[in-house]
Amino acid sequence: MHESYDYGIWWMVIFNVGIFGVFVVGFLRPKKNYEWRTLGVFAAFIVALFVEMYGFPLTIYIILSLFGEQLGIADPFQHVNGHLLGTLFGAPEWVKLIICQLGGFVMLIGLIIMGKGWKQIHEAKGELVTTGIYARMRHPQYSGLFLITIGMLIQWPTLITLIMWPILMYAYHRLAMREEKVVENQFGEAYRQYRESVPAFIPRFKKSVSAG
Repeated sequence: MHESYDYGIWWMVIFNVGIFGVFVVGFLRPKKNYEWRTLGVFAAFIVALFVEMYGFPLTIYIILSLFGEQLGIADPFQHVNGHLLGTLFGAPEWVKLIICQLGGFVMLIGLIIMGKGWKQIHEAKGELVTTGIYARMRHPQYSGLFLITIGMLIQWPTLITLIMWPILMYAYHRLAMREEKVVENQFGEAYRQYRESVPAFIPRFKKSVSAG
């Protein structure tokens, strides 16, 4: 059995929160107060995630208090057992590691989508963008962020982050709709036609007609 009842790798908590925080701020570039407030929801999500991943495994404590020995986990505080998708179904360690890699792959896809969206917006210099990845979805940077958080939940699900995830999705959906009103005021009918033909977050894989 483990000698302690936490992971105690707090420097990894600080490192990962810092890395993901800087990354998201760099790609989303919040400026207005409501953008920073929405980013605060994401910050709370990643803090909750990494505290449990490397610091104090609250979810495991709760599960053990409810089910105890019924789970049949020999060493619940061994770090690899934090991969709950495998642990709760009694999967061997190699399966848990595959689940971890699957979560990382989903996060990588999200990163690529965010990067593509950021590059096009940066190069457009304030013009309306309707080509490239924006011909598939209107908010690729937020779609990428959603995929990153889904990858995190696959990799290391916790009770707190599972509760917070719908709140995070709602916050960014609301932010996206608010931003669309600003863009519509700026570009008028061109943006309205674009919005009618291109979905917001889930990509359309058939070609759509450019609004510009």
